Amino acid sequence: MKKTTGALVGLCATGPLLLALPILGIGAGTASASCSTDGAQGVDASAVAKQVKAILDGGDKGSVSVPGLDAPADQVPNAKTIQATGIAMNIPARGQVVALATALQESGLRNLTYGDRDSLGLFQQRPSMGWGTASQILDPVHASTKFYEGLKKVSGWQSLSVTQAAQAVQKSGFPEAYAKWEPLATALQKAIEPLLQTAGGASPSPSPSGSADTSPSPDSAGGCAADGDGTDFGTIPAGALPKEYKIPASAPPKVQTAIRWALGQLGTPYQWGGTCTDSHGKNPMGRCDCSSLMQGAYKAAGVTLTRTTYTQVKDGKAVSVDALKPGDLLFTEGTAAVPEHVGMAIGQGLIVHAPHTGDVVRITTVASWKSRILAARRVV
Repeated sequence: MKKTTGALVGLCATGPLLLALPILGIGAGTASASCSTDGAQGVDASAVAKQVKAILDGGDKGSVSVPGLDAPADQVPNAKTIQATGIAMNIPARGQVVALATALQESGLRNLTYGDRDSLGLFQQRPSMGWGTASQILDPVHASTKFYEGLKKVSGWQSLSVTQAAQAVQKSGFPEAYAKWEPLATALQKAIEPLLQTAGGASPSPSPSGSADTSPSPDSAGGCAADGDGTDFGTIPAGALPKEYKIPASAPPKVQTAIRWALGQLGTPYQWGGTCTDSHGKNPMGRCDCSSLMQGAYKAAGVTLTRTTYTQVKDGKAVSVDALKPGDLLFTEGTAAVPEHVGMAIGQGLIVHAPHTGDVVRITTVASWKSRILAARRVV
């Protein structure tokens, strides 16, 4: 952070300094969080379809009763397919609600064989606009997959309203029409979620190569190496940890402890000057800023770090940004000698950090930081 005349200097940037920065900055990624050497490569539709089938076949067959549906016998199975596709593609609940609200508006959750001009299916997608052939669009899994792929290309979609997110994908002539369906879509998502949880939680993610991702060791050759850039995870919700992430087993025990402790603070509010000694408590000063998060994490591992970004940039030894390992501290903003922000590499191309006032401890990617990293230090 920039020096101030107050007693607390060199901690982390205050809200006004960083609020405009693209902290997450992931943008569009592949729909799968599996390892890939090409971040622009899309998911394999057959892999998604296979996993959706497994989720639906393995889920609870209990009935769903949600007021507001006029033809539940047709609508509920379609809603389940949309939601199971979201699970297969690692789309969080919020995205599933967006998809359900869109389908409610476009087709009433019916797989229509007609529509405006050449529009078809649950989302009224058009072959002439590149959504697929008519037969593909009439396949609910394909239609849902294409919708979610479009959603993931909308930068920052999770901070948009349901209407804004749906419109960004659909580009409808009636952009406000989706809002009225949000309550019903939310009720549907919540009612269906328990029926799919068991199967969805045990299912692997579809890999772009067409085979299922069996979650290889993060450090295995050709897998999600510790020095990956993290783009394969797509958009990561604030305060959340991708379910595909695992603390690297090959990292030193102290690093594993530090990472585990830092991840325990996810979702807690940022507090400039906070000590990070009670981030889940009611006292704001017990919460974390960027440098106290690093200090607290390594303290839990029995490693002493200094308190501020200005001094932490001198802790340990310098390492190349192109040779990062889990546990390395990464510094941005300001200058290399006097950096204003710090985060910790946790492997698989991910970073944990406390961004700024108004935000929470969250995960971001090396890819979104790489051009701004001023220094990297290895303390273990």
